[in-house]
Amino acid sequence: MTAIINSLSKVVNELSSRIIQSLGIVLATSVLVTGCSGGEPWAEGGKNPENFLPEEIHIGGELAQRLDRNMDRLESEIYRPDAVFKTDDWPGDFVGRTILGTVLNSRASGRAPQYLQTIIEGLPSHLNEKGYLGPVYEGKDEQQLSGHGWLLRGLCECYTLTGDGALLPLISDMAANLFLPNPQLYSSYPIEPQSRTGYAGAESGTIQNEVSGWRLSSDIGCVFIGMSGLIHAYSILKFVPGTDPELLSGMQDCIERMLARFRETDLVGIKAQTHATLTACCALLRYYELTGEEQWLELAESRWKTYVAEGVTVNFENYNWFGRPDSWTEPCAIIDSYILACGLWKHTLKAEYRDLAELIYYNAICHTQRYNGGFGCDNCPSEENPYLKVHAPEAFWCCTMRGGEGLARVAESGYLHSGTTLYIPFYRESELRAGGISLNQHTAYPFEGRVEIQILENPGKFDRLFLPSAPWMQEMTVKLNGKDCRMDGNVLKRKFKAGDRIEVKFGMGLHDEKAPADSLQGPVRRMCGPLIVDEELKPLYHLMDSTVWGNDYKRKIICR
Repeated sequence: MTAIINSLSKVVNELSSRIIQSLGIVLATSVLVTGCSGGEPWAEGGKNPENFLPEEIHIGGELAQRLDRNMDRLESEIYRPDAVFKTDDWPGDFVGRTILGTVLNSRASGRAPQYLQTIIEGLPSHLNEKGYLGPVYEGKDEQQLSGHGWLLRGLCECYTLTGDGALLPLISDMAANLFLPNPQLYSSYPIEPQSRTGYAGAESGTIQNEVSGWRLSSDIGCVFIGMSGLIHAYSILKFVPGTDPELLSGMQDCIERMLARFRETDLVGIKAQTHATLTACCALLRYYELTGEEQWLELAESRWKTYVAEGVTVNFENYNWFGRPDSWTEPCAIIDSYILACGLWKHTLKAEYRDLAELIYYNAICHTQRYNGGFGCDNCPSEENPYLKVHAPEAFWCCTMRGGEGLARVAESGYLHSGTTLYIPFYRESELRAGGISLNQHTAYPFEGRVEIQILENPGKFDRLFLPSAPWMQEMTVKLNGKDCRMDGNVLKRKFKAGDRIEVKFGMGLHDEKAPADSLQGPVRRMCGPLIVDEELKPLYHLMDSTVWGNDYKRKIICR
């Protein structure tokens, strides 16, 4: 298993020292990253843009600070090898989220993890005789399935990074022995509202009742988080030579049964947990990429529309359950919503998805990251209670680890490619070096509307550059080497060469808008550019402010 740490350490050694800037406002020259792409990323024929490897993107500014502080937290005592193998009501959840967040944060930040190797090496000694964590419920406990969804995803990300074959038996045994023994159960997973116990449930879900052979959670629908891990495992094992065909057939059968049940579920009627719903939709996109079947993309889009209409708070956080405006928000779901919005944009290029992803990042993800690098829960403001408050200072048992994935996905989403087109969907202090392409991006966004992109190297690789615009970007101008230039929509066409400099400028004034997901008719939010501001016109965005923690914190964010 030492390949895991060796691979991550190699990445770190290839990275130069990072320039960290407060709030990303000060413009500075950053250091380039050596890409490690195994092939040519500019081949023609790609229908939709594809991601670069995380190691090919180097993040600076405020996002770099967030990644660094989050890794500090993920290496604190509660996430170390002697503490992560918890045997509570969520077997596999704590250690799985820890592995997943640590691996992805490390790849995005370039910081080698201190404890990951020891955790992976210690995992087998904690497994039961069937090769997974916790009691042998044979797939009848949805919290156990959910927890192992995260564990499978963490192990899959380790394998994707390292190619370490020692991880494959762990992945295949968990899939075979936990998910596959009773596949018919998934077709009868209880989705009737009367099968649930009403408004029961706290920040960390618990088993509430037993119906039709299922041990059901207050995190309604969390079985579909398990589905996410199974789909990820299937996407790995399917391409490993020598994988048992019967195992793959059984996995596909279980996945299809789970997907069918998810399609049948009335999310609002059953008051499904939004986190479980969005995690399932992210898995839908993975399955769509694997199979090419449009039905899964269409289902993800349909579920997204339900979430935006019924599950989003005024500041782009989430109601913990559909139909529960009295509940609280959860960064796990917020991060899922960002990942899903980016995925839907990538596969459809509909601007609405990109725009919402940006609003989610600055107003929800950035607000819920706490001063210690972890992530906590907020309340759900309403017309009767127009104040945004802290509900739980930190959800260290789940959201802090998901923060590692969330911030890594934000970093990853900054550059994509398709054919000879380079996409820059979001303006961020960053650099790209991949397949011979080198560029720097310096920006004061979202506090000022100015961006500068410097092409350092482009040996004939790309001749189309996608630059984002949004409804809050006013009177945008683009200059190439100091001269005004015309855009074809959002695309700048040119045989780009070393030394080219692109300058983007736009205004961002105050404006009021209706909160689209709010069921009330009156409230609006006030914004400056993409940033929600309070009654004193101060942005909700903060860079891990220590005052965003206890009961004394509140900000009035709903106005008339």
